[in-house]
Amino acid sequence: MQDRMVRGLVAICTVLCLCLTGCSKKEPATSDKQAPTASTQGNLVPIPIKLPKPMFVGTPTNFEGVQDIEPPLGKARPPFLAPSGVTNVALGKPVTSSTTEPIIGKLSMITDGDKEASDASLVELDPFLQHVTIDLQQPHQIYAILVWHYHKQPRVYFDVVVQVADDQDFITNVRTLFNNDRDNSSGLGVGTDRHYVETNEGKLIDAKGVIARYVRLYSKGNNANDQNHYLEVEVYGRPVP
Repeated sequence: MQDRMVRGLVAICTVLCLCLTGCSKKEPATSDKQAPTASTQGNLVPIPIKLPKPMFVGTPTNFEGVQDIEPPLGKARPPFLAPSGVTNVALGKPVTSSTTEPIIGKLSMITDGDKEASDASLVELDPFLQHVTIDLQQPHQIYAILVWHYHKQPRVYFDVVVQVADDQDFITNVRTLFNNDRDNSSGLGVGTDRHYVETNEGKLIDAKGVIARYVRLYSKGNNANDQNHYLEVEVYGRPVP
């Protein structure tokens, strides 16, 4: 009789322990490939952007035939925050393009640090869909990409697509960070981003700490002509240890 009571108590205790274990809160699994967050990146500071001189006052919004244009902010762009030590890692890095020989300028001028709206700073590519690719020469954690196409006059460039990848042919681990090709006419997927007017502030794209070696930017002419232009591209990040 006593043995039965002992065995019964042991069975009850076992069931209670199993119930308590099953009810305990489980922490979510983490992955080494999980995107970094602000809380894991330490102190955040404004990235050191130096803007070129503005060439016109105000931002026109009426561009015939161009739909869904991003409205003017009406004030200076707020500082973009990133971890301390982030710099323009594209400065002086090699550039290649679907246009082998630019019509105006040299491809190296796209990462030379000069983004002023002068003819001496301008790189003009062939018409229709073209791209430029920047080799950061090693993987970097990228927080922001800035592009200046042309800001001597207010213009809207079409089918602006920004991608990053692990290889120069953009086959491995390709990620699209910006795409305003609404009808997929460039064959890179349907974009959801808006058209925007070129200004001296450039277009800032939040890369959210993505890790990549190569940065590629597409465009397909503009509201004034079919040509593609670049003054400067900056990539703010830091090398991956």
